[in-house]
Amino acid sequence: MTTAIIIAILLLIVPLALLIAGQQHLLSGRRPTDLGVTNRMLKPPETGKQNSVSSQASVDNSDHAIAPLAFAGDGHAAFLKLTAIVTGMSGARVITARPDYLNAEYETRWLRFVDDVEFLLDERAGVIHMRSASRLGRKDFGTNRTRLESIRTQFSRP
Repeated sequence: MTTAIIIAILLLIVPLALLIAGQQHLLSGRRPTDLGVTNRMLKPPETGKQNSVSSQASVDNSDHAIAPLAFAGDGHAAFLKLTAIVTGMSGARVITARPDYLNAEYETRWLRFVDDVEFLLDERAGVIHMRSASRLGRKDFGTNRTRLESIRTQFSRP
């Protein structure tokens, strides 16, 4: 076999194997057991990984830091609006919904990677803290930040 044929076969087999693995949920990872709120804080980003963002991360940590969602007026109404946005998004599945906390999983269509997303209402500060993290891998190529910025854009609409 020539090198070109071997490369062509690999270029077909590897993506097909990944697709099959994804469809069998082998790439979704396990749901973390430490999600939720501890002392009014969401789970912090993991050191050494660039696959998560959090509004509670240190501002000095630019890889992980993102601004919270700001709102004016009734915090519970703002949180209901956020919940409706998340529920309506493609690939989203709400796992836990409370008046001040929301946890959802986002699953990609083809490979079925799963990201965990959390929101925490801080009514006194007039913000909703948010966190999004990939279960697998060390880098997410901006996927989690893009997702939360998309939610911010929808949230800011009247």
